[in-house]
Amino acid sequence: MKAVFGLVLLIGMGLAGFAVYMVKGYMDTQSAQLARMQQRAAQAVATVEIYAPTRALTYGDLLTAEDVALVTYARDTLPEGVFQTEEELFPAGLDTPRVVVLPMQINEPIMANKVTEPGASRGLTALVEPGMRAFPIAGRVASGFGALRPNDRIDVYWTGQLRNGAEVTNLLKSGLQIIAVIGDQESRGAPQNVVVQVTPQEVALLTQAANSGALTLSLVGAGDVETVGAIQVDNMQITGEQAVEVQSAPEPAPEEQKCYVIQRSGTERVQVEIECSN
Repeated sequence: MKAVFGLVLLIGMGLAGFAVYMVKGYMDTQSAQLARMQQRAAQAVATVEIYAPTRALTYGDLLTAEDVALVTYARDTLPEGVFQTEEELFPAGLDTPRVVVLPMQINEPIMANKVTEPGASRGLTALVEPGMRAFPIAGRVASGFGALRPNDRIDVYWTGQLRNGAEVTNLLKSGLQIIAVIGDQESRGAPQNVVVQVTPQEVALLTQAANSGALTLSLVGAGDVETVGAIQVDNMQITGEQAVEVQSAPEPAPEEQKCYVIQRSGTERVQVEIECSN
């Protein structure tokens, strides 16, 4: 009997130890899973919801409530000027749309600099800052980079003749921002009509340049902020010719003045040189 009791006790102690082992393994597994979940939660990117267009939009399009939807965006890389609520995007009500001033693609964040204030005009007046003027420029564009777009920056070159007849090309204005493109935007190598924002003084300069020569537009790189100085090129710099300075022949030296008197010797008259009185 004692032997049976001892056997049962040993079996019970073994089962108890096995149960403790299983419970410890289960708890270790749960602890490891919990640690992994906490680590993943710590590494997860915090996001927010912002408004983006549901269709591609270009300059002059109306932005209405039907054209937008909320999308998820990383909070730490959120661009400046986005709209997170309907009240921010349409503060005057859903019946008062905004006007698109910069092209946007589907799911691209809508930012304040890409749209006008609610209820603004769809014309160019909505794009021009106070004190500035919208001015159209027709100029030839190199075919290598295609058509110009709103918000591109350009340099304007003038080619014409100087008063002495020499033909030159000057950098007229640098870094002008395009606010609109008129006509066919896909023309390549042909003159393009763009609208830039300039001061009243620059309006006069560009008008005189267009009336006195030909304009060429050159695209400025997106990250180029370097100030460009005055540039002038003439035909001699292209051909390598040297300017020839024409010198007039020297004037002859004035002849030395001589004075004479007439003296008589009998019947002869003799001319005698004397010193001039002046």
